[in-house]
Amino acid sequence: MTTEHSAAGHGELDAAEYAEFMALAAEEGFDPEDVDGLEGGEHIPLPVLAVVGRPNVGKSTLVNRIIGRREAVVEDKPGVTRDRVSYEASWNGRRFKVVDTGGWEIDVLGIDAMVAAQAELGIETADAVLFVVDATVGATDTDEALIKIIRRAGKPTVLCANKVDGQSTEAEAAYLWSLGLGEPFPVSALHGRGSGDLLDAVMEALPEAPPQTFGVATGGPRRVALIGRPNVGKSSLLNKVAGEERVVVNELAGTTRDPVDEMIELGGKTWKFVDTAGIRRRVHLTAGADFYASLRTSAALEKAEVAVILIDASETLAEQDTRIISMAVEAGRAVVVAYNKWDQLDEERRFYLEREIERDLVQVQWAPRVNVSAKTGRHMEKLVPAIETALAGWETRIPTARLNAFLGELVAAHPHPIRGGKQPRILFGTQAGTRPPRFVLFASGFLEAGYRRFVERRLREEFGFVGTPISISVRVREKRKRK
Repeated sequence: MTTEHSAAGHGELDAAEYAEFMALAAEEGFDPEDVDGLEGGEHIPLPVLAVVGRPNVGKSTLVNRIIGRREAVVEDKPGVTRDRVSYEASWNGRRFKVVDTGGWEIDVLGIDAMVAAQAELGIETADAVLFVVDATVGATDTDEALIKIIRRAGKPTVLCANKVDGQSTEAEAAYLWSLGLGEPFPVSALHGRGSGDLLDAVMEALPEAPPQTFGVATGGPRRVALIGRPNVGKSSLLNKVAGEERVVVNELAGTTRDPVDEMIELGGKTWKFVDTAGIRRRVHLTAGADFYASLRTSAALEKAEVAVILIDASETLAEQDTRIISMAVEAGRAVVVAYNKWDQLDEERRFYLEREIERDLVQVQWAPRVNVSAKTGRHMEKLVPAIETALAGWETRIPTARLNAFLGELVAAHPHPIRGGKQPRILFGTQAGTRPPRFVLFASGFLEAGYRRFVERRLREEFGFVGTPISISVRVREKRKRK
């Protein structure tokens, strides 16, 4: 791997600046391998396994067992999963995609019917089906009806008898031969018992996949997280840009619980959109599934490059909105603020909204703003340019020489106020990194917070940095002892 090539992930540093970057990274406590190897890998479509079954048979627990981490939201009550959510997994060096679906039930109405429809769609789009039955309960009428749908789809199917914790329940699992789906594999998703044999059977049912390559590549489509408080229309927006009913949308606030990843063609490019659960008030005050959903949202932010923060323009800005914005800024992501439900605004509300934005959103005045309506599709075409602008700002890098010329002029025109008879001065600076831009200033004394904010404001005026937080750290020169 050449230095130039491996530097490509760091805003195109040349060899000398890359060496400087590595030295700074080492100072910041990064191992060289943490910083290196950020080129994108090829995105080859992986074979898809749909995990289906009626509510509360342990599908999400089994999915967590297969992917080897606790990612699907699990709670001891039926109907926690609502959308079909996909995760990447590998077994014996073979990679595949696992789709966790909501519980399927016969003749249900309202939100449950939409969940069932998502499960049926999951079966249609999969290469193989993992059908989960609760061995302690046995096959029910619902299971029989679901088998008919699976047979119609004609997909290779593996039967999993879940909740088999010992010899006694193993006998009950044997009764499931009667379903006519072949051998039932007795498994305890909770304790991991029998999961190896089950995965071997799954591998036989799935078509060949590209071999596992080590190191997770961060290339490929740009990753966009849709975040906001419950019911601001994140899922509606995702469905609108996807051009299909991709996620369960309901009047009920807090419908989405797992982050849902979706590849979407928009503005001639492919983007990876992550629809997240609405973040409720204080995380520690939220219970059960909502608490985990909020943790998933911060995890989704970690994986994303840009956060599209949805705000309901028809309501007054809440403290929650500002907290969510802070979350994205603290995570160091590029930010776009989208005001949804714009079609519901009258002149008076627009006037007050402008005042609220000036007063409450001072911290992200630099973020691109779009006024959209997920319902009518109004101004959706403005979303992509805003995201691209924010990403460009997020990856902007200023050459050290140019930065120091700017700092020299700035200090000459606006010196730091004198404090205690001394006047601290910025000696020189460098941009230590991008995504988001990080600056290290070397100074002769402590720089006050107000002056740092002033430096940030001037940096934005001079170099743009639209849509990205900027981090500025200051190193104070140690006094040398006189000989």
